[in-house]
Amino acid sequence: MIKYKLGCECKHTFDSWFSSSSDYEKLRRSRHISCPKCNSKNIKKSIMMPQLKSKSNKIAISKKEKNFHKQLTKLQDFVEKNCEYVGDKFAQEARNIHYDKKKSKGIYGQATSEQTAELMEEGIDVATIPWPKKNN
Repeated sequence: MIKYKLGCECKHTFDSWFSSSSDYEKLRRSRHISCPKCNSKNIKKSIMMPQLKSKSNKIAISKKEKNFHKQLTKLQDFVEKNCEYVGDKFAQEARNIHYDKKKSKGIYGQATSEQTAELMEEGIDVATIPWPKKNN
């Protein structure tokens, strides 16, 4: 996973996670990334400072990052308790629910960036969430 600081033409900035830099480029070119404030699709990466290891060889983590990790872990726990894991059949199952108007308590699993972009183009609500390592 890679985190980028992004900006739009209105000078709004926001962070987002991607599977890889090539996934970011594919989603940007297909205009699937938009500013959460103004909905602009004209998005560019900003210069980011890399996380550097401290003298003790541990990565210095800010309070905001710790809080973000904690909230992400809570979200992960909630999804795992309340939704059905469908693995790599996520795209197929999401379409079945959407087009068959099938009732579902929710699903989660894996999808490629291409599958995610296709689901979004079809008007199917999906979200890519970077699961944190539980013991980290």
